Amino acid sequence: MIEKNYDVVVVGGGPAGSMAARAAAHAGSTVALFEKDREIGIPVRCAEGVGAKALGSLLEIRPEWISQRISGVRFIAPSGQSVDMANDEIGFILNRKIFDADLAKFAGDSGAHIFTKTYVEGLFFQDGHVAGVRINHLGHRMTVEAKIVIGADGVESRVGRWAGLHTQTPIHDMESCAQVTAGNLEIEPSLITFYFSHEIAPGGYLWIFPKGPDIANIGLGVSGEYSREHKPVELLQNFVHRHFPRAVWLSTVFGGVPCSKPLESLVADGLLLAGDAAHQTNPLTGGGIISGMLSGKLAGETAVKAIRTGDLGRHFLQEYERQWQPEAEKQEKFYKIKEFVFNLRDKDFDQIAAAVLSLPAEKRTLVNIFRKALIKKPSLIFDILKLFT
Repeated sequence: MIEKNYDVVVVGGGPAGSMAARAAAHAGSTVALFEKDREIGIPVRCAEGVGAKALGSLLEIRPEWISQRISGVRFIAPSGQSVDMANDEIGFILNRKIFDADLAKFAGDSGAHIFTKTYVEGLFFQDGHVAGVRINHLGHRMTVEAKIVIGADGVESRVGRWAGLHTQTPIHDMESCAQVTAGNLEIEPSLITFYFSHEIAPGGYLWIFPKGPDIANIGLGVSGEYSREHKPVELLQNFVHRHFPRAVWLSTVFGGVPCSKPLESLVADGLLLAGDAAHQTNPLTGGGIISGMLSGKLAGETAVKAIRTGDLGRHFLQEYERQWQPEAEKQEKFYKIKEFVFNLRDKDFDQIAAAVLSLPAEKRTLVNIFRKALIKKPSLIFDILKLFT
């Protein structure tokens, strides 16, 4: 049963929301997490890839979360040249249905109350401060008061806008994505593959993330500037039919990913944003699982500190922004690199592939790939070295 008052209300049951709810509940706050869908983790709108080291820094990894272990990366240039990257770090392709459900369970085990099929229709204000949410739970409308609201409601977030934060994404920075989980494939299951080609994914890239010996997430992202003329679903269909004519389509998802600079503000009086709602994805790759988990944890911990001090205002909550600042600085650097890559043409990608292939196999690292790519933009090489070494 939903109570009328909580210390913390979290909007959204993805990784950011569940981590926020868990952190706040673990510290002793009363917490409600509201998820609009009928089930945590469904539908899956994600390529599901994470780095093993990054995930292990946040949680003890459970085997049932892992669909496939990844030990290699392959880049395909427009000409078809293939570059295998020397890679020591192991990655995982997750089973997000199990993973997200477990994160929510962890929050519940810590004391958070979790409610699915609960649509947040607006914020409740008191003396100009966010003081709760207005919800529709299974047809029953009510206002739930809270000392702090954490908006983790994804890329389509309205919570931040309701609080007066500028969260709109310029069309240039919004990737329009389509993905299919397909079976009956002939793939190398320990290898993730990326295609860079204006014909395949203008202003973006295509990925193949294996989830087993003959099944994978195949998806692509197209820059918003191209998405009207180049429909992502049509581009994806063309690619799959051409490269995997015997594929069995098991699921199809569409969505947008904000690949933008950091937001100017992540907080308002009585409110914090986390995850995709706060545009905390990597602008270069569009990845947001780890950043969402970390930001959710920090947001939950900051909410608890604010409640304990009795200061729920924006200035105190900016402690969260200060803790996030190192990640925001990385995001700024990745955005610069993304903008450079966005302006590359197919002939440039072919030249980069040829240059990397001239290196010994053990030297074909991510840093050296970017060094070859940035030969005409040496000012960005320093940023690359700081990010990847």
